[in-house]
Amino acid sequence: MIGKKIRIERIIDRNTRNTVIVPMDHGVSMGPIEGLVNLPKTINAVAEGGANAVILHKGIVAFGHRGYGRDVGLIVHLSGSTSLSPDPNEKVLVCTVEEAIKFGADGVSIHVNIGSKTEAEQLKNLGEISRICSEWGMPLLAMMYPRGDKINQFDFKAVSLAARVGAELGADIVKTNFTGDVESFKKVVEGCPVPVVIAGGPKMSSDEELLQMVRMAMDAGARGVAIGRNIFQAQNPTKMTKAISIIVHENAEVKEALEILRS
Repeated sequence: MIGKKIRIERIIDRNTRNTVIVPMDHGVSMGPIEGLVNLPKTINAVAEGGANAVILHKGIVAFGHRGYGRDVGLIVHLSGSTSLSPDPNEKVLVCTVEEAIKFGADGVSIHVNIGSKTEAEQLKNLGEISRICSEWGMPLLAMMYPRGDKINQFDFKAVSLAARVGAELGADIVKTNFTGDVESFKKVVEGCPVPVVIAGGPKMSSDEELLQMVRMAMDAGARGVAIGRNIFQAQNPTKMTKAISIIVHENAEVKEALEILRS
């Protein structure tokens, strides 16, 4: 469908076929954390660094739209839960595809926790959102995580299953956890017929550790990243975005990326 193809090119680089996405949907779960207080400033910072797209919740789109600077793709997040919930792994739909279209979205995203107590409902939502996205030609990013009691969220088998479920139920892009090494993540990518991007996870202890993870993921066949806190809470979000972007789009090594941060 031409509409989906046009929109995908706003969130995935048409030349490299890779992408740097910066999720900023954390405000629903965590509140106004560092980096998300002044959204226009942060969005401008990552856009100037070369981000292909940002992820926002519907109510913040108007506040986050800058009307100046480098353009950046918009993905509207459809799922929500808060850190105060008795079960933070329970995700509910808080926006529709049609609403996202009205906001000018280039794509939508949905969060699914495989192995959680409400997995069945979340899978039902994924299937229904996928159907609606197909009708409208709207790209769908599925955030597929192994979560639940006694589940290792970085285990290769669990991550591989989560990624495959996303593809099987109609996602155009799957975001999931990096499994820790090239060989195991290569199997995750091989088992998922749609592009896979890695999550950033909690704030990392060092910039080099983050960039090394990105490098390994790309070596394993990932098509990019969807990293939030490790970008928008970086000392310099623009430089961090640039550093990650040259790995993702220019196949740079970690040493080259670190030079950008130290410049």
